[in-house]
Amino acid sequence: MDFTFERLRRDVALWLFSVMLFVPVLVCAADSTDISPLVQGTVWQPDNATINPVGQWQRLGAHQLLVQWTAVDNLAFVPGSDLYTLPVLPEWDRIGKEPWAQEVILGLAGRFDEKLARNDLSKLVDTSVQLALLPTPLNVVGWYFPVEIDPTWGQVMQLAKHLERLPRPLWISVYDSANWGAETLADSLSQWLPPDVGVFFQDGVGVHARTAKVALHYADVLVARFGKHRVKLIAEAFRPQIGGGFRSASAEELLPQLAMYKNHSIYIFDGPHYVSDTLIDQLVQGKSAAGK
Repeated sequence: MDFTFERLRRDVALWLFSVMLFVPVLVCAADSTDISPLVQGTVWQPDNATINPVGQWQRLGAHQLLVQWTAVDNLAFVPGSDLYTLPVLPEWDRIGKEPWAQEVILGLAGRFDEKLARNDLSKLVDTSVQLALLPTPLNVVGWYFPVEIDPTWGQVMQLAKHLERLPRPLWISVYDSANWGAETLADSLSQWLPPDVGVFFQDGVGVHARTAKVALHYADVLVARFGKHRVKLIAEAFRPQIGGGFRSASAEELLPQLAMYKNHSIYIFDGPHYVSDTLIDQLVQGKSAAGK
């Protein structure tokens, strides 16, 4: 009887000890798994201010990183090219190990000035081909050509022949500055877009070009036309700032925007500039409180 009681007491003590070890694991996991993902990916537009992005975007669900470019205006953010290499480079080894960069869609060569980029397609593609051959420590699952498309580009059809030279899987981005409407924009794209090139659609909510509900209609139309595997939605995480420039969107502004797009692949623009850890806390708490 004494032996049985002693063994029972020991078994209970061991069980309690194992529970105490397991509880912290549950608490840590709850922070990232108690809500459905708000986004699939993060966009990063490399510049001097964000040369080494640090954040917790994986808490929003992000596991894929879209790097807007690896060279801009003939300045390279990666070693080994013929371009001038910035003296301080991103910590690519670390970035490749981050949970929010398990998969990377790697941007190629671009320019800050959109008009110059459109007039310099041949050179940008030449540079992009070279950049795509450089080794990186990243898990690259696709490529992005950072010359953006909108209705004001009258000669956009010439882009198709240039895209033929770039590696696949390949993505481009589109926005509707003229408010053509979803159907007209999809019609225009279908006239020239190669069938193996995907589209990131910029929702325009950050610049108040449209509401999230209207942006959702664009995304739905594009998916219906090109297939879900070829369409991703960029949710702008910024808003105009009084006096000029932009600020980060608040959680109250951003949560409804992201919730509206829940059936699409959402990429938040952009994590390093506009989505701080504090904002991530607020988004996670707000999503949990909403019970969605």
